[in-house]
Amino acid sequence: MFAALRHRNFRLLWIGLLISFSGSLMQSAAILWHVSLLVPADKRALALGMVGLVRVLPVIFFSLLSGVAADVYDRRKLMLVTQTVMAIFAAALAALTWRGLTEVWPVYAISAAGAAAGAFDLPARQALTPNLVPREDLPNALTLNTIMFQIAAVTGPALGGIVIGQLGVAWAYALNALSFLVVIAALVMMRDVDPRSTGVGARTPEAGGAAAKPAFTLHAALEGLRFVFRAPLIRSTMLLDFFATFFSSATALLPLYAQDILGVGAHGYGWLYAAPAAGAIVTSAVMVRAVDWIDRRGDWLIAAVLGYGAATVLFGLSRSFWVSFACLALTGATDTVSMVFRNLIRQLETPDHLRGRMVGVNMVFFMGGPQLGELEAGLVAQWLGPVVSVVSGGIACIAATGWIAKITPALRHYRRASPDAAVGS
Repeated sequence: MFAALRHRNFRLLWIGLLISFSGSLMQSAAILWHVSLLVPADKRALALGMVGLVRVLPVIFFSLLSGVAADVYDRRKLMLVTQTVMAIFAAALAALTWRGLTEVWPVYAISAAGAAAGAFDLPARQALTPNLVPREDLPNALTLNTIMFQIAAVTGPALGGIVIGQLGVAWAYALNALSFLVVIAALVMMRDVDPRSTGVGARTPEAGGAAAKPAFTLHAALEGLRFVFRAPLIRSTMLLDFFATFFSSATALLPLYAQDILGVGAHGYGWLYAAPAAGAIVTSAVMVRAVDWIDRRGDWLIAAVLGYGAATVLFGLSRSFWVSFACLALTGATDTVSMVFRNLIRQLETPDHLRGRMVGVNMVFFMGGPQLGELEAGLVAQWLGPVVSVVSGGIACIAATGWIAKITPALRHYRRASPDAAVGS
């Protein structure tokens, strides 16, 4: 179950990111709670939706450049820079809050700056993984990364609810700043990191063999964009990611559900925020072994996204804390299944010299979806109420998934032993 953790460099990064992600997700929950306290009650829905907008704009702006950076520069060193910058931003947010922050715009500004640094961190981080493990251990490494993220997504917000309730949001920001130091130490402790992949997608689209390192140019950025949109499998997984998270983004409205609908306060909010990850952890533990046994991977991916939309609808209709918790846990479970197969398809079908740029393009979809979805959810909630916003989003997710499955036969027919199908239209 833990084959990839036998490799020292991957193990260091995995442990470091577990702690760092816990802090980052605690801060994400704290920001939403903080914003809900800084604005008048009649403007909270829109203000919460704006958090998603300020986070996604830097991602869209820097996505192509950050992907090229991950393919041109040393991915480990690039992560050292981005992790340090994000730690500084978290510390600044803590300091401002301790001084008595009364306006919401500094929270938006620092969130946007952190998202810009994260836009360069994520392609480097995801593209680095295949450089740390051999090809045969990559599925296990990707699944373990999913487990790590979901454990952090439980512990971070749950701890955040306690910290916010007992100490205040400033301490949540400060603890996040400290958590970055752990992953920075892990990166420094790595030894003999192979700058190129050990075999996963190492060939070029045109011929076998390694490709020359690209230059940091607009042409290199556009090459990654062309690759993604000419690859039906990769393109369809990105569209699924975007539409599912765009329409089914209930996270931004959780403060409203905790405060106004379920009446559970900050502690209950922390557990609701962590509920998707609770379901995801259990599912991830199963997927560590099951990922190698499942043959019809395309069908499983589509079914998982449909389940994600259905669980969102049920959450929107619930008035019970425990039913709501269970529905959110089900969204985490179904999202984990789809995440494992999405990541595996993309990593296996992308040449190493394009992997950073592929992740950069994908970042617009899988980060843009939930962040823009938070804005959409906030606008609809401001207009029609949070229940209508969440339920209509889940229904739209189901409809969009059916449409993508219909127009992409390659995805429906994708199997474990499928030949490479990414290159070509």
